[in-house]
Amino acid sequence: MTQEPMAHPQIFDLDALRLRRARRKPEAMFLHDLARDEIEDRLSMVKRVFTNPAIIAPFAERWEGLLPGAKIIADGELLDLAPQAHDLVIHVMSLHWANDPVGQLIQCRRALKEDGLLLVVTLGGQTLHELRSALAEAETYVSGGLSPRVAPMGEIREFGALLQRAGFALPVADLVPLTVQYRDLPHLMRDLRDMGETNAMTNRLRKPTPRALFELADHIYRQNFASENGKLNATFELICLTGWSPADSQPQPLRPGSAKMRLAEALKVPESKLPDGA
Repeated sequence: MTQEPMAHPQIFDLDALRLRRARRKPEAMFLHDLARDEIEDRLSMVKRVFTNPAIIAPFAERWEGLLPGAKIIADGELLDLAPQAHDLVIHVMSLHWANDPVGQLIQCRRALKEDGLLLVVTLGGQTLHELRSALAEAETYVSGGLSPRVAPMGEIREFGALLQRAGFALPVADLVPLTVQYRDLPHLMRDLRDMGETNAMTNRLRKPTPRALFELADHIYRQNFASENGKLNATFELICLTGWSPADSQPQPLRPGSAKMRLAEALKVPESKLPDGA
């Protein structure tokens, strides 16, 4: 008997996400511009010419012209990528909305030729932590409970582990923190709406939120996260991932005990024994 594959949890309502993205405004897309700058910087440090790149992005117009001849495809649960068709895959500003992030990375690896490069930029776990905290405290006080309002996002160590689980070699994860200041909570919420990054979780509250909750959240936010000039600080964290599809030509870790030189000799320092019992 054939077993059906286990369905991954549907944390995000992708139909709702598409509707939110459709209302985006170009002037609010500064995070995508920052992500593009990061991709350009990282590609400039790779001494290789890529001839068959693919870019997975929610908004194709932000990525046109980055790489001549690049295939730009929409993000989604199933990516329009042919096996071993690309020497570079860029997955940008959408992994934090994936119901199956490991599956996304596995699809990217399968689309890469041997020794092909994956570059990912996505939002990380500290993104909007101030908003999450203020809304949670306000909702607990106003309604006596909590509902999902700010999407969960992975921490950098978790993303590094995902690269390994997906089968990438030489995985690297680092982050770019950014603090943006807003006049008040409505200003921040309007900016998120214009980015297409408002709440699209499957279990989100479907009825209107009382104005009193947002007024209290604004007060809590201001009490805890205001800057010296009185504006509200909002954290955005871009996590950048790099991985290579496996190849025999890549550097391999040495087998334990196979070193031919002592560490002290390599460092040119005197070697001393540890005291007894250490």
